Amino acid sequence: MRVMGVDPGLTRCGLGAVEGRPGAPLRLVKVGVVRTPADDGIGARLVAIETGIERWLDEVEPDAVAVERVFAQHNLRTVMGTAQASAVAILCAARRGLPVALHTPSEVKAAITGSGTADKQQVGTMVTRLLRLDAMPKPADAADALALAICHVWRGGAQSRLAEAAAEAAARAKDGPGTTAAAYFRGRGRAAGYSRGTTK
Repeated sequence: MRVMGVDPGLTRCGLGAVEGRPGAPLRLVKVGVVRTPADDGIGARLVAIETGIERWLDEVEPDAVAVERVFAQHNLRTVMGTAQASAVAILCAARRGLPVALHTPSEVKAAITGSGTADKQQVGTMVTRLLRLDAMPKPADAADALALAICHVWRGGAQSRLAEAAAEAAARAKDGPGTTAAAYFRGRGRAAGYSRGTTK
């Protein structure tokens, strides 16, 4: 699975792509940031972020896109800018029909370091180690984007399989009582020679 991670931000939007699967070594595909001048208008900055993300999607050709889920902060202006950049990333991916996953910062930290309260230095150190890099990716936004991608490689596949299994079970349940889980296991019991009042 090749995943592109996006750490949204107006001034610096971190981007990173990795390739791999759970239980196997990961490979760095690309890492960097899209920068926009703070004195530009919001419209021009969002267009610049969209252009940068689209260019990355063309080059990386990911199977999925992982975006950091925006959470409440004390600085409302920062939250709004992050949310706007996040929406641009989601839009770019959805336009191409790519699956988009949102991961919280604590979820990513826990996946990468084992602790949901790890700091940026700890996350960057683990990203460097996991991808066998010579140096920690800079700035921190780039390392965070790689951490998002790694988190999704490790957790996204399992989450997708669970979602598919749930959808399949729901579809079977609509077909009638004979396809419920209880009926399924009763059928397996009969096939094995079990019935009420008998033992084997």
